[in-house]
Amino acid sequence: MFWRPKKIRNKTEGSANKLLQKKDHLSIETLKDLISNMDDGELITHRIHNDRIVTIIYIRTLIDLERLNESIINPVKNCSEKMIYICFSAAKATAVTKLDEAQKLMMQGHVLLHDTTSNWWAVPLENPLGRSVEQSESETILYGPKDSFTEQIDQNITLLRRRLPLTELKTENFSAGYLTKAKVVMLYIEGIANPDIVDIARKKISKVDFDMILEQSNLAAFMEDHIHSVFPQFQQTDRPDHCAYSLGLGKIVIFVANTPFALVAPITFFHLFQSPEDYIHRWLVASFLRCLRYVSYVLSILLIPLYVALTTYHYQVIPLQILFVLLESRSKLPFSPFWEGVLMLSVLEIIKEASLRMPTKTSTTLGTIAGIVIGQAAVEAGFVSKVFIVLVGVAAVSSFLVPNYLLSKTNTLIQFGFLILASLLGIPGIVLGLVYMLAHLNGLTSLKQPYLAPIAPLYWRDWMDTIIRAPLTWMKKRPKYVHPLFKWRYNQGDDK
Repeated sequence: MFWRPKKIRNKTEGSANKLLQKKDHLSIETLKDLISNMDDGELITHRIHNDRIVTIIYIRTLIDLERLNESIINPVKNCSEKMIYICFSAAKATAVTKLDEAQKLMMQGHVLLHDTTSNWWAVPLENPLGRSVEQSESETILYGPKDSFTEQIDQNITLLRRRLPLTELKTENFSAGYLTKAKVVMLYIEGIANPDIVDIARKKISKVDFDMILEQSNLAAFMEDHIHSVFPQFQQTDRPDHCAYSLGLGKIVIFVANTPFALVAPITFFHLFQSPEDYIHRWLVASFLRCLRYVSYVLSILLIPLYVALTTYHYQVIPLQILFVLLESRSKLPFSPFWEGVLMLSVLEIIKEASLRMPTKTSTTLGTIAGIVIGQAAVEAGFVSKVFIVLVGVAAVSSFLVPNYLLSKTNTLIQFGFLILASLLGIPGIVLGLVYMLAHLNGLTSLKQPYLAPIAPLYWRDWMDTIIRAPLTWMKKRPKYVHPLFKWRYNQGDDK
């Protein structure tokens, strides 16, 4: 009845193995085999002075065809030099001796050339495909810089170097994914960033062994210290000003090719509540807004569980006038408070996901209409109470105040966890969940650095940019939890 299908041997397996065996020999025949069955693979031969034959091999879709004639073909036709690379006045030629190196360069947008002297040369002619620098859509601010990263790593590094014109801003290149061979660049400021943290990040990137690394989240999944946690251990941003500020604090920034977001580490739980606008507002306004985000986050995960706990086990602590309103609104409901919460929170998440998947012009209308129609219909049908609809709306709006998108998406799982504990144990269940959540956060690390710093371990001075945002003139030292080599943030101080 149950059987395992026989393994069918691919007919091309033998020829593929033969090709792999020849990969240590760089020749025209081997490269021709590599680009076989590739419609965009090109092999061109030209006869130049002294009856010399030059072979040009490239991938048409990866190079700039306009520069091909100008920088390579025309100079080669008129070249009378013995060494052909001398004729490339507008391009930089690199000698290639190994087949794997030639294959890698060709797939990165290089043109390979071979002449009768048996020399191979690679000339970079990458197609400058990309979009212009635009305004950030995920981290919008009213005042401040309007530029954001693009999918081109070199362009992103340029945006950072314009803000940090330092020779100490170092870049290290890596490759991730044996199929995608994605370019990964790590940036840090030498003399400020702790070498131990830089070495941890360097080792984690080098150990990534996977077939496809398509964007920064794929890379972060292999670099996180705790892969089963719902809390992000890397901050993802597309704002150059935010990355420049993080580099100045002693952190590292990681770019992945073909993605407009950067990874910033190490971070703490409190960094997920910080916004670039915090350093634009007056410090009192910024501190108030930051505290409002913390309060909103607590409301988003605890408001509905508290309602379930109070109406199920602890109704005696509810004021009498409010209790009358609750009894009247719940007198004809068929569901218990727990199932009422599960039903409405599930519907709310469905509306959120539907709004994200719909086109931009219709998502706002869909969310508004669905929220009003479904909420009103649920109350009139007697499925949920009016009080609960109000609480769900407050919790939903509160969740949007968290600046970090990855953290805001964890609210649903955490909310359901507290909802189950509240239905089983009441207020003690919520307290038990908070204790477990704090213990979990205390055990997390980001690049081996504590996730709850500066509270655990306790660094009093770092509190000036954690719960509140103190005046910049007060923040004279860099955060202690990143262990910077140079602690002072002004030039004349000595490192004490």
